[in-house]
Amino acid sequence: QVQLVESGGGLVQAGGSLRLSCAASGNIFNMNSMGWYRQAPGKQRELVAAITSGGSTNYADSVKGRFTISRDGARNTVYLQMNSLKPEDTAVYYCNAAVVVYDYWGQGTQVTVSS
Repeated sequence: QVQLVESGGGLVQAGGSLRLSCAASGNIFNMNSMGWYRQAPGKQRELVAAITSGGSTNYADSVKGRFTISRDGARNTVYLQMNSLKPEDTAVYYCNAAVVVYDYWGQGTQVTVSS
């Protein structure tokens, strides 16, 4: 089992910044990647950004150049730095950990961007 604890969501004006954190614990020794997904009301959950155990990153086109995913291996924590936020970034953001063939999810943190 893997436990994921997220923090850092909130309300921000358009153009502002937020940083999300996700701390992983438990059976993380075979973790393939960690990432962030988001789900807006009435929409499907979508990938925002991911980082592999080797450090490779992947971003949704809509956030490229504005969001940066990074990790602190010593703390088993992944971060999502979100800059130049737009109202369309408003969603619940979920941390994801891919371990072998299993997916684990955090409880979600709300990000609201006002215009």
